[in-house]
Amino acid sequence: MNRLLCAALAALAGCASQPASQVPSVADSGAIVGESTDARNRARLHTELASLYYGRGNMGVALEELRTAATADPNYAPAHGMFGLVYMELRERGLAEQSFQRALSLAPQDPDINHNYGWFLCNTDRPAESIKYFMQAIRNPLYVQPWRSYSAAGTCSLRNKQPKEAEEYFQRALRLEPDDPTSLLQLGEIRYGQSNYPEARKLVARFNKVVNPTAESLWLALRIERKLGERVAEASYATQLRRRFPASREYQLLQRGEFD
Repeated sequence: MNRLLCAALAALAGCASQPASQVPSVADSGAIVGESTDARNRARLHTELASLYYGRGNMGVALEELRTAATADPNYAPAHGMFGLVYMELRERGLAEQSFQRALSLAPQDPDINHNYGWFLCNTDRPAESIKYFMQAIRNPLYVQPWRSYSAAGTCSLRNKQPKEAEEYFQRALRLEPDDPTSLLQLGEIRYGQSNYPEARKLVARFNKVVNPTAESLWLALRIERKLGERVAEASYATQLRRRFPASREYQLLQRGEFD
């Protein structure tokens, strides 16, 4: 048991021996503050545990931890934000929406909550609405991953059929984090569509160096080399695509010769 909790319990025990009509003392006020602080700490710890279980895919235990957190401190915004993520994963859209809204009502400037709610909107067919929440996250000077929200804004702008805006967001993300995989690959696709094959090649090559190649990245690299007339490099990517992702949509397109 930590010192803060011990002090709070000691103060509360002292209060129990006093007449009910007695005016609370300074010591009593300290005990109340101690109780509040300890409740917030419990909520924080259980929310962190829920995040770990969420990351491992154990949504049932994550929900149990979050319920414990919310019981300890009903006004702890990160717990409600985490509820939103878990319900989003469980495809409980209504509950996810309620949880994110509750979290934002408690902490409207919180960058992580704004980012996660924006991503929820983007993935529930509301990409146009999502952008303002990504921008709200970025405006917080204490946000340690603004590139993440720029990258998400780019992805959601593409879903909203706004490639120019997406291009700008991906560029901003890469200025802050040159190795962001999503921005590298998506901007590479944009450059390919603009017939800027040398730049597209650099971007997808960087992606394949930063993370393990995907079917999508190998397919993009293959098509770039085809456009540049580099048949040996094209054949190498085709071999990798066949060996690594034989059941992928991209390999099926290769077999049919549908390059664009």
